[in-house]
Amino acid sequence: MATQNQQNNDATNTVLECMRLCIQCANECIDQGSKQLAACIKLCQVCADICALCVKCMAAGLSQSKVICSACADVCDACAAECEKNQGGVATMQQCAEACRQCAQMCRQMAGA
Repeated sequence: MATQNQQNNDATNTVLECMRLCIQCANECIDQGSKQLAACIKLCQVCADICALCVKCMAAGLSQSKVICSACADVCDACAAECEKNQGGVATMQQCAEACRQCAQMCRQMAGA
């Protein structure tokens, strides 16, 4: 059985990986220069931001972590859906979508904890 510390480390790593892939995906979409990817870029950027906030709140042990984790899960779901919809031409879109789905699941667990 995993310790609370290990669970927190796993959650942090999951959220950080999502943040990293969202930043990478947004940058690759920007490089494509397609206006069709605008929504994806915006969602990836916001998702990366809320992931960073989520990690900060969890690390600080703030009582607001549950609310932030819940919001993070919602944004991650939206980002994953957008990436899945627009997979053409950007290598990391599928990876980003998968990371967002994992992050959403982890954040929902953290919000319920």
